[in-house]
Amino acid sequence: MENKEAKLTFEAALSRLEAVVESMESGEVPLADLLAKFEEGNRLLKQCQARLKEAELKIEQLKKQKDGAAFVPFEGERES
Repeated sequence: MENKEAKLTFEAALSRLEAVVESMESGEVPLADLLAKFEEGNRLLKQCQARLKEAELKIEQLKKQKDGAAFVPFEGERES
């Protein structure tokens, strides 16, 4: 499942994270499944944070450009 999560867009990962949190908060998830949901949520959270950081770095690069028309390729690390 981790490979599948790595291919999610930011929006899809955030939506899945929200669904995981909502199901955990409902109180209807058996205790045995809570740990698995917590781990999934943690992976999704890290993925979302990494994508947001990448976007922030790209924005900073664009701000530093003098005329705003020259783009510098961004070579960022992606978390798996």
